[in-house]
Amino acid sequence: MTVQDHKETTPSTKEHPTVEHEHEHDHHAADPEEEGADDDEEDDEEEEERGNQDNNNNTNKKDKKKRKKKKKKKSSAAAGTGGQSSQQQQQPSLKPHSRLLGEKHFTDYYVKYGQTNPPTIPVADLFEGKGKEYPMGEITLHPLESNTYRETSAEKRAHDRMQEGIYAKVRHAAEVHRQVRSYAQSFIKPGIKLADMCQMLEDKNRELIQEDGLNRGIGFPTGCSLNHVAAHYTPNPGDDTVLQYDDVMKVDFGTQIDGRIIDSAWTVSFNPRYDPLLEAVKEATETGIKTAGIDVRLCDVGEAIQEVMESYEVELDGKTYQVQCIRNLNGHSIGPYQIHAGKSVPIVKGGDTTKMEEDEVYAIETFGTTGRGYIVEDLECSHFMKNFHAPHVPLRLPRAKKLLTHINKTFGTLAFCRRWLEREDGGSFAVNGKHGKQDKYMGALKNLCDVGIIQPYPPLVDVKGSYTAQYEHTIMLRATCKEIVSRGDDY
Repeated sequence: MTVQDHKETTPSTKEHPTVEHEHEHDHHAADPEEEGADDDEEDDEEEEERGNQDNNNNTNKKDKKKRKKKKKKKSSAAAGTGGQSSQQQQQPSLKPHSRLLGEKHFTDYYVKYGQTNPPTIPVADLFEGKGKEYPMGEITLHPLESNTYRETSAEKRAHDRMQEGIYAKVRHAAEVHRQVRSYAQSFIKPGIKLADMCQMLEDKNRELIQEDGLNRGIGFPTGCSLNHVAAHYTPNPGDDTVLQYDDVMKVDFGTQIDGRIIDSAWTVSFNPRYDPLLEAVKEATETGIKTAGIDVRLCDVGEAIQEVMESYEVELDGKTYQVQCIRNLNGHSIGPYQIHAGKSVPIVKGGDTTKMEEDEVYAIETFGTTGRGYIVEDLECSHFMKNFHAPHVPLRLPRAKKLLTHINKTFGTLAFCRRWLEREDGGSFAVNGKHGKQDKYMGALKNLCDVGIIQPYPPLVDVKGSYTAQYEHTIMLRATCKEIVSRGDDY
């Protein structure tokens, strides 16, 4: 009998015998047989009541179990909701302080990969550690009718597959660059000291790329050139320059994996009056990227860039300026451990008719200015780099020999700056530990420059009072397509 049968039967068996017993007790109280029958009926009633109680107990136990199950479901649902809320917290939500960095860009975009905010997990652990491939850059087709076959060519596809090891390293370095610059965009704002800004950016670069000397690390020092200074400025020790609201700053830094360098830059501004200048340079860079490709002449890229750049005007303090290309600054090809690999990409018409070739890597960068459109070297030098084809020169100064040994093992032919020489690790903890700091090195550094082993790169400046802007991307001319590896949601 089921619990339901007990519930249905119990009221009738309880009600009718009770009523009958009361009636018989009133009219036949002296009849012993009837009394015995009544006793039997009472026993039956007691048994039935006990059975009903047992059934009720069983029912109550089942109800309790049901209630417990419901509670568990509710708690699990609550936990699920909590999980959803924590997952919602992992959605990118923070916007940069500076202007024109993409409407859909968030400085914490990397949390979608499982990264922390601020980022602390090495990029390799987010991808290789989880069996994932590094994000691919933006893919576009090569220009020119002669390249249309490349996309479907079995031969070219096979060639691409053979290069996948190199592509993975480039994409790894590119993703580090995106995460580091997005992190930097979260704290670059008026009032920050440029030396602190560079240190924070470079320390995060070393952390996310898992700095390992020449195998992995920073591609070159962080450029943070202000206003009329177009390039090659980073604070030297003791420089306390502070970023102001009305400044226009070019942030240019690099990453490298096994010498595969990512070179990418953007312009920081907070005052909307500089928007036309930034838009001109950004659009010119995009035009250069679109025009570049296998078999394209370098001079044709420059002509396309200039046409777009100089179609913009900017009004400052009641005076209208045509945005001009800085004609003696160029993009460049990039080789392993060689930031300038020999080919220059002009940003004005005329010049080199050399063609771009398959498998080359280029930094497509443009510079716009409200000044004269021509830069010169000025101010205190901060950037240095060993000549890629440095001659063997006997050195007489012991300090020069010591410094060159340090440069060779720490930087090789990658660029470095004075700030790095004065770090306790001398520029690489993996190489030098905490015993790499260089003391009294200025004379030795000058000697190495004088004999042609080290090349100094002083700041490049336009006329004082002018404003310059820069945007730059690294592209790979793959056999089947063109990949803009440093592309991000920001620019």
